[in-house]
Amino acid sequence: MKAFLARKNIEISAKRYFIDAMSAMAFGLFASLLMGTILGTIADKLNIAWLQQASDFASSATGPAMAIAIGVALKAEGLVLFSLCAVGFASNELGGPLGTLFAAIIAAEFGKAVYKETKIDILVTPTVTILVGVAVSTLIGPGVKVIMDGFGALIMKATELEPFWMGIAVSVLVGIALTLPISSAAICSSLGLIGLAGGAATAGCCAQMVGFAVMSFMENRWGGIVAQGLGTSMLQFGNIVKNPRIWIPPTLASAITGPIATCVFGMQNGIAVASGMGTCGVVGPIGVMAAENFGDAWSWVGLVLICVVLPAVITPLIALPMRRFGWIKEGDLKLEL
Repeated sequence: MKAFLARKNIEISAKRYFIDAMSAMAFGLFASLLMGTILGTIADKLNIAWLQQASDFASSATGPAMAIAIGVALKAEGLVLFSLCAVGFASNELGGPLGTLFAAIIAAEFGKAVYKETKIDILVTPTVTILVGVAVSTLIGPGVKVIMDGFGALIMKATELEPFWMGIAVSVLVGIALTLPISSAAICSSLGLIGLAGGAATAGCCAQMVGFAVMSFMENRWGGIVAQGLGTSMLQFGNIVKNPRIWIPPTLASAITGPIATCVFGMQNGIAVASGMGTCGVVGPIGVMAAENFGDAWSWVGLVLICVVLPAVITPLIALPMRRFGWIKEGDLKLEL
């Protein structure tokens, strides 16, 4: 069995399924649902009909885009990848993003297992991949969707009722997820995290990205600002493993900016997947601008302060005494750019 799995490049591991696959799924979400939402927002503001049509097409491809992205992460062959289109449609409809993750993983692995094992592979591989994926979607999809929707609704309702403490909790936890080698965007999308909770999540992600970028400026200069501020703070994960204390300043900054976002500015995010993106490609702020309550001058002040200014100021201030005490040393935040 080990030899067969190795020959088929089937690696049963948490890293491949819950780190590689989930991270790839976030790219599928970005290229379909998120882009569709962004294009739709622009089309609505400028009243451009064909752009709205492009938005609808992009959003409708969400399921297949996620499933194919997951298949790529699992190193599935072409015929398996093409078959995952149908799996993606079914699984996203029945189970949402998390249901798609489970169904696409299982379908892709079964498809890889039978690939080129028969002389009628052109029929066997798509049949197995599609039927397994649809079966998994039907069996577990509705339950997964109910659980995730309910949990997301609970978080959002709790944030509305207790914006201070939940602002801290959501901001810190989602910000930590952003820097870990998992996909905070996929998590937020699975939970449908919008509204005040989405705003707190955005604050936490921005605190990690902008915080690490500014805090490590001495080591990484402008390349680090761009790579971390517009890319991802996940680049620092290797350094965090070596010295976990470097994670304290941006995490404390997120604990500060989260409740400010919820209690002072009432900042919301209108796009679930954008809630977990932070300043990556300026997607987090775009999601904030797509919220229903955004538009007045106070909203713009909150957006700039929460997403950029406060993390850029608070994080290095917290890091300063830590550097003097020797908790953070020269080179601890250095990236190979």
